[in-house]
Amino acid sequence: MKPIRIALTKGRLEKDTVALFEKLGFDCTQLHNKGRKLILTIPDANIEVVLAKAADVITYIEHGVCDMGVVGKDTILEYGGSFFEVTDLGFGKCKFALAGKQGEDFYTGYAEKTIATKYPNVTRRFFEEKGMDVRIVKIEGSVELAPLLNLADGIVDIVETGTTLRENGLEVYEDVAQVSARLIVNTVSLKMYQNEIEKIIGQIESVCAKA
Repeated sequence: MKPIRIALTKGRLEKDTVALFEKLGFDCTQLHNKGRKLILTIPDANIEVVLAKAADVITYIEHGVCDMGVVGKDTILEYGGSFFEVTDLGFGKCKFALAGKQGEDFYTGYAEKTIATKYPNVTRRFFEEKGMDVRIVKIEGSVELAPLLNLADGIVDIVETGTTLRENGLEVYEDVAQVSARLIVNTVSLKMYQNEIEKIIGQIESVCAKA
C-alpha cells in the first residue's frame, strides 16, 4: 500500500507536529534521528514525512507530490492555493499585526502611507478592506528596521510576544489576523486515499480536541 506522504514545515511547527504524532502513538524514531535526511518514514503508520520550507509545503500539496501538509495560517493567507484546509492544530499561535513607532497615530493625515512587510499580499488585502491606498515595500530581513530608518510609516509582520517590537521602540497599532498551524490536504489525494487520509485526520482531531 502506498504510504501517505505528509509535508511538514521545518522548525518549530515540525517539532510540534512530531510531538502530536507521538501523542497518537506513532513511532517517530526517524524524525528524531533525521540527520540531514529530508524524507523520513513513520513505519507503523505507513506515513512518509517530507521536511520543507513553509511556502514549499503548499507547492508540494498543490502539485500532488505530497498528500497532506502542516503549515502556518500565515503562509496560507500570503500564498493561497488550491487544497483543503481541514484542521486548526492549535499550536504555532501568533498573529499578523500592524505596528510602528510608539506613541504615533498611524491613521492621522491624508498622505499615502508606506508599509514595510514580508507579506505583501496579506498587507494589501488588509488595507484594501479599509479602503486605504498604501505603498508596500517588501523586506526580507528584520522588518522592524523600516520605521526606525524612516523607510516606512508602519509594518505588517508576525508578532508572538511583542518583545522585539518593544525593545526597538515600536508597538502594535492593530491586529490583522490570528495565525496557527493548519492541516491541509491535496484535493485529489482525498478522493484517491479517502479512508487512509480520513483516518489520520480523525486521529489528529481527536488529540487536538483533548489539548
